[in-house]
Amino acid sequence: MRICVVGAGAWGTALAVSASGSAKGPQTSHAVTLWARDAAQAQAMHAARQNQRYLPGIDLPAGLRVTGGPDGPLAEALEAQDLIIIATPLAGLRGMLQRLQQARVSVPVAWLSKGFETALPGQGAGLLAHEIRAQVAPGLRAGVLSGPSFAREVALGQPTALVAASEHADVRAALVSAFHGPALRVYASEDIVGVEVGGAVKNVLAIATGLCDGLRLGLNARAALITRGLAEMTRLGVALGARADTFTGLSGLGDLVLTATGDLSRNRQVGLLLAQGQTLAQAVASLGHVAEGVYCARTVLQRARALDVEMPISEAVVTLLDGQRTPAQAIASLMGRDATVEQG
Repeated sequence: MRICVVGAGAWGTALAVSASGSAKGPQTSHAVTLWARDAAQAQAMHAARQNQRYLPGIDLPAGLRVTGGPDGPLAEALEAQDLIIIATPLAGLRGMLQRLQQARVSVPVAWLSKGFETALPGQGAGLLAHEIRAQVAPGLRAGVLSGPSFAREVALGQPTALVAASEHADVRAALVSAFHGPALRVYASEDIVGVEVGGAVKNVLAIATGLCDGLRLGLNARAALITRGLAEMTRLGVALGARADTFTGLSGLGDLVLTATGDLSRNRQVGLLLAQGQTLAQAVASLGHVAEGVYCARTVLQRARALDVEMPISEAVVTLLDGQRTPAQAIASLMGRDATVEQG
């Protein structure tokens, strides 16, 4: 299979390495092109055979082609491919989908982006990735590849499981064919709404969990936060049309547990740094990577309020990010809520 991965950050590079045939055990290899927007980055990766900025120390397979910038136009990279993977942050997804629509791409397309888009003027509330696609590139047959995954572990060939979600059967089949192997299991799902809601909301909840751990509130508090966070995520997803059982799977509970508790999680790191007294600007600047929860938390809350869905943990995170409450006050606002009956 011929695959083009558009975007040479950590996650795009990791999947390109995996599909090309990593050094860890037998793997079906594909003809993979990794396209970087920045020509200098593409040249550096080609010369060093590593992505030293995002995945230092991990060698790129010999068969992985790296191109990008003016010397590697996107249109050329997209030619004669069987599958296109968009590995940009969510903020870049709209523009990339428009480019693919204009190029009249006819092969399956999938994005790795997680989150809600910041609301555009006159739009009301921000959109999930599949909603952006319906708005700007309705002709594309597309879906999402998501689930609990740190890029470095995938690039190293460590065991991982993901979900390929799309309303189009051929898109799901293409993603399974491209990435399923001895170290990477890919499960198919038709519930793209649920998979995307899980991928977005877990980032917000990971900030809250990092805050909880940074304040040293204990393992009991962490367990309660993750469990009640899962209930929030499920309520919003069902209100948007998702299936409830999706949230007990890889893209719901699985991704939430990983992102909330794993120290490679950028969103968790934001919460930890805020608990230490750093400002939001300092915390974000220290990461060097995008922490999607910071950018989509307000949109999560906007969508929830529009649907009359109660999300107290997400609301506490937003008040913290907006500087309306200190870390201690944000936690106190949750613990001070009236007693109620446990429900999803």
